[in-house]
Amino acid sequence: MSKKDASVLPLAGIRVIDVATVIAAPYCATLLGEFGADVLKVEHPLGGDALRRFGTPTIRGDTLTWLSEARNKKSVTIDLHRPEGVAIFKQLVAGSDVLCENFRTGTLERWGLGWEVLHKLNPRLIMLRVTGYGQTGPYSDRPGFARVAHAVGGIAYLAGMPRGTPVTPGSTTLGDYMTGLYGCIGVLMALRHRDRTGQGQYVDAALYESVFRCTDELAPAYGMYGVVRERHGPSHNDFACPHGHFPTRDGGWVAISCATDKLFARLAQAMERPELASSSIYGDQKTRLEHRHDVNEIVRDWCGSLTREQVLERCYATGTPAAPLNNIADIFGDRQVHARRNLIAIDEPEIGETVIVPATVPKLSETPGSIRHLGPKLGEHTNEVLRDLLGMDEATIADLHAKRVI
Repeated sequence: MSKKDASVLPLAGIRVIDVATVIAAPYCATLLGEFGADVLKVEHPLGGDALRRFGTPTIRGDTLTWLSEARNKKSVTIDLHRPEGVAIFKQLVAGSDVLCENFRTGTLERWGLGWEVLHKLNPRLIMLRVTGYGQTGPYSDRPGFARVAHAVGGIAYLAGMPRGTPVTPGSTTLGDYMTGLYGCIGVLMALRHRDRTGQGQYVDAALYESVFRCTDELAPAYGMYGVVRERHGPSHNDFACPHGHFPTRDGGWVAISCATDKLFARLAQAMERPELASSSIYGDQKTRLEHRHDVNEIVRDWCGSLTREQVLERCYATGTPAAPLNNIADIFGDRQVHARRNLIAIDEPEIGETVIVPATVPKLSETPGSIRHLGPKLGEHTNEVLRDLLGMDEATIADLHAKRVI
């Protein structure tokens, strides 16, 4: 999609300032930018966002993570520790709709850029504030990272083998992405409220809260019955059986989920052992849960006697919910991924390579999101933004460069 085409996207005309670092709040800004918002990435002139150095480096100096996750943004360098930098930042905020930040609680206030100051400057401003523990509470001044959020939010305790060491639940940055998503939802709702009232507000997003919100009945089960869920390994058997990961003969893995009696009957058919689904054996979910070890062993033995492809073919033929445990090579070769265009190839002349990145989601039927360019070079758009948005002349901009304000 061309820059001209981006003007028809749903968030065209919305200006976002991303003054945050790494993933959580910046991810919200990225999502907004994919659907048409004009995103100004404000970075310190020396080094910029630490995400530029997170991951696999390219010959340009920035990493592949940066190229992918800072897509569609314009890099503007401003030293917010300098009075001149603060003044420039306030001018940008005065003409913007959304500000995304994830500094430690109280940092912007110490710089004279807290919510009260910015809201007075721009009453229509929506401000996303991402921290480890939120803006309030006894832990509000503690630093927070996704790994810490996984621990405090309860999901890390559940990841791993029974009685084994708790492990990282998927990616170490999962909580950052989750909070970026919740932050984006909050910003969109705040924009809708502003459409009706003309008033802005701030969105207070805590990393641990995003993680905790995705723990199904963990809270009510403990509150009502005192149940403390423990680690179950690949097979979560509190509600369904079989429901887990099983190795195949060729060294692969499959996921199988039989949440109902009907689905287990389909699996029994796939295994060519329909008698297992009779009411006298394992046809009832309650019985399967009581004999979960035996049921899982039967399924494990069956999967282990076949290749991954054979297991999946038989499951698909009977309508049994099953799938391969894909690594990234599997994902690149997956027909569904290609049919849905989940991978997008972007030419990046400065590094002499085509960079393949995840496509935008969700898919809108009339105004789908777009990737107009990958993560920018540090300060690539500083002069353009100061000149075109703030009306500064070349002499003023040159003086700010000389003073290292920008």
